[in-house]
Amino acid sequence: MLHPVWPSAVIVAALAVPACAVAAEPVSLPASPPVASPAPSSASSPFGFEWNARLRNEFVDDDAFASTSNATTLRVRAGLRMRWAHGFSALLEGEGIASAGDRYNSGANGVTTRPAITDPEGAELNQAYLAWKGGHAGATLGRQRLLFDNQRWIGNSGWRQNEQTFDAVAFDVGLQPGLTARYAWLDRVHRVSGDQARDVLARERNLDSHAFNLAWKRGVQQLVGYAYLHDDRDVATASTATWGLRAVTDTVHDGRGWGLALEWAQQGDYADNPLSFTHQYWLVEPAFTRNGIAWRAGWEHLGGNGRHALQTPLATLHAFNGWADKFLVTPPAGLEDRYLAAGGALGHGATLAKFKWALAWHDYRADSGSQDYGQEWNASLGFPVHGKLSGLAKLADYRSDGFARDTTKLWLQLEWAQP
Repeated sequence: MLHPVWPSAVIVAALAVPACAVAAEPVSLPASPPVASPAPSSASSPFGFEWNARLRNEFVDDDAFASTSNATTLRVRAGLRMRWAHGFSALLEGEGIASAGDRYNSGANGVTTRPAITDPEGAELNQAYLAWKGGHAGATLGRQRLLFDNQRWIGNSGWRQNEQTFDAVAFDVGLQPGLTARYAWLDRVHRVSGDQARDVLARERNLDSHAFNLAWKRGVQQLVGYAYLHDDRDVATASTATWGLRAVTDTVHDGRGWGLALEWAQQGDYADNPLSFTHQYWLVEPAFTRNGIAWRAGWEHLGGNGRHALQTPLATLHAFNGWADKFLVTPPAGLEDRYLAAGGALGHGATLAKFKWALAWHDYRADSGSQDYGQEWNASLGFPVHGKLSGLAKLADYRSDGFARDTTKLWLQLEWAQP
């Protein structure tokens, strides 16, 4: 089934120069990152230039199509950060994406006879915001990257070349030691499909959404309560209210220990949604680390009744339910994802410790009814190349059991970040 043709000359040539680099979806993320990330320090100038570039080849063999897809894309992102007195800063950041051909469906190029690889060519304003950060509070106004908890509900979809950003105003406040409140009002979401997507609704959505997040942390314990009131002004049936709790424990120290993530949420119709529904979400994920290898088991439930299912349209979707991206939209019958995963370094030596591997297996089933959706294997290897240049090789192999079609995806990627 699988006969990928990698653009080897391009990749090998890129290894010789600092042109691009890395980034698989993170296994875990901080529960409540600050609204405005600290700016790079500079003792001599209030201005700072920052940039990164990513070169990627993605190959997709989907049995639903007679032809495969093969996309080699280069994403360059550059920004000017300004800082001045009293904690104020601003960022103006643009990005451009170039492609070495049209042997894939980018969502904008009209090549619908091949599988989708949503990395369209184009140039866009990625972020443009004014921020203030004091000792116990911060605020950001403008187009920005938003990451809430593990990005299951709100994230930047950073795996795609064109990331997801929001026109929003966001606040974070340290109420007391260990207790942080976050709030964001979302006016518009700029989606990964880009400004030239043929589907207008895939470009951006007008919103009137509110995100509330209260996180308490003490030692290795963390508890988060949240309410995400999502009002989609372009598609009323996409408007939902999600209320939930997330608890995390992580005792890992010196390469050994255990962890546990528990989460529960309820999602219902909201605002002008003409539908009426209530769906449950839960996650149970115990983990154990020994000799530097982290082992995880998980059960993630996205409820569905056969007609409608729980959705997470603002999430970093590629990080969940397998890298083959078969469940970016939850099927009407819902989704039960039971998985096993492991990851760590290749060894303990100075060189081998820099090589990071990950392996996961998923079993997918419907929540409503008895349908089996299929199984999937995921594998990745991250490795250093030179200095700030790093690489990633990644595989997703989905075997259908009546839902969608068998699909294999391969990635080879380089990334360079500056400063």
